[in-house]
Amino acid sequence: MNDYSQLEERLNYTFKNKQLIIEALTHKSYKKPYNNERLEFLGDAVLDLIVGEYLFSKFPNSNEGILSKIRASLVNESGFTLLARKLDLGSYIYLSLAEENNNGRNKPSLLSNAFEAIIGAIYLEAGLATAKEISIKLLEESHPKIDLDSLSKDYKTALQELTQATHGVTPNYTLLDSSGPDHKKEFVIAVTLDDKTIATAKGKSKKEAQQKAAELALKELKA
Repeated sequence: MNDYSQLEERLNYTFKNKQLIIEALTHKSYKKPYNNERLEFLGDAVLDLIVGEYLFSKFPNSNEGILSKIRASLVNESGFTLLARKLDLGSYIYLSLAEENNNGRNKPSLLSNAFEAIIGAIYLEAGLATAKEISIKLLEESHPKIDLDSLSKDYKTALQELTQATHGVTPNYTLLDSSGPDHKKEFVIAVTLDDKTIATAKGKSKKEAQQKAAELALKELKA
């Protein structure tokens, strides 16, 4: 069995029921009578609530649309993968040999799911307050600045992580066009993967157009 005592130290939480943490770390490929999918389902809902409440308190003057965008940039696969890597969660997951050989310990989907399962397990055993304290601490350590501008980069980061996991390459961004006067320019950017255009988008700056193209490419690849 994996020694998960260091993981408990990183979480600053010790499980009383050790079966809970074992279940949270067990991938379905490990072929046990249990796996972490149910805890992942629960953790997903718990994290949605925790981050929603956190943003509600942190940004008292922001409307629902802004809060939803910030939450969406935190509560997603690349966001949870970042937190999982901070905990070195990949080292502790119980995997089949085939999944292990398939670089399973570094797969964003697998890491993200395990993180959700761990939070689900903590919620079940210790309640919402403890799950919230642990989640927010990790979130703030991983994102020193939580606002829409600083989090918008997550689309490019998320796309890069996804394409590295699925294709083994990173996407390229190409400027297709720029038009308009200097004070009101508009840029058109294409994002390509293996020389194939996945998405194009317009923006008031190259950076904004890249973000929008990355967001569209993510939706396209996940579909």
